[in-house]
Parts: sequence; C-alpha cells; structure tokens
Amino acid sequence: MNQALADGMLLTHLGFVAWVLFGALVTRARPLLAALHIASVIYGIVAELGPWPCPLTLAENFFEARAGLAPYEGPFLLHYLDALVYPNLPRALLVGSGVLVCLVNLLIYGLRLRSHLAKRKA
Repeated sequence: MNQALADGMLLTHLGFVAWVLFGALVTRARPLLAALHIASVIYGIVAELGPWPCPLTLAENFFEARAGLAPYEGPFLLHYLDALVYPNLPRALLVGSGVLVCLVNLLIYGLRLRSHLAKRKA
C-alpha cells in the first residue's frame, strides 16, 4: 500500500511539473485554467529558487520511507530529471533552465493579455 502511495505521489509530482512547464499550451480561452496555471508557475519559480523543500517532495519521501525505500535527498527535479535527462549538469543550470521555461510561460500570458487589450481598444 505504501509503495502504491509513493508511486502515486511520484506521478502527481511529475504531473505538476508537466503542468507548470506546459500548461500555457492548454489554457487559451480558459481564464480559470489560465489563472491556476499562472499561480502554479509562480509557485514553481518560488519553489525552485527558495531554500525550503517542495511539499510534494516531502510527501513522496514520507511514503517512500513508509514503504521501506530510501528516500532521495534534494529537489524532485534534480533527483529525477538530472539523473534521467541531464547527467553531469550543475544544479544552477538545471534550476535556471526550469525558471527560464516558467518565465517563457508568463511571457505567453503577457502577450495574450496585450493582444486581448488591443482587440478591446479596436
């Protein structure tokens, strides 16, 4: 049971990261989703740059420990993505890249807002 909870938390965590990185692709003409995504992106930036652990990482570590697995140390992105996709990259580069993608998402929203306001004036 605890292993299933740990796996479920890992999938939830991965889903949240995917939502933060790519959510702008599915929020067009959906103001509620866009607002939720913007909040998620801002949280993602704060979580990556801040000194405290992500609550999803803490929950995942808790369930892994309860399942008898050794919980990993450090942030989720570094643990999974660094080992899987970005071997031997410095932490600053990985975090910086994640923040950059989040900022691009916010830029997309800024461009959408500017376009929307221009249409209202016309």
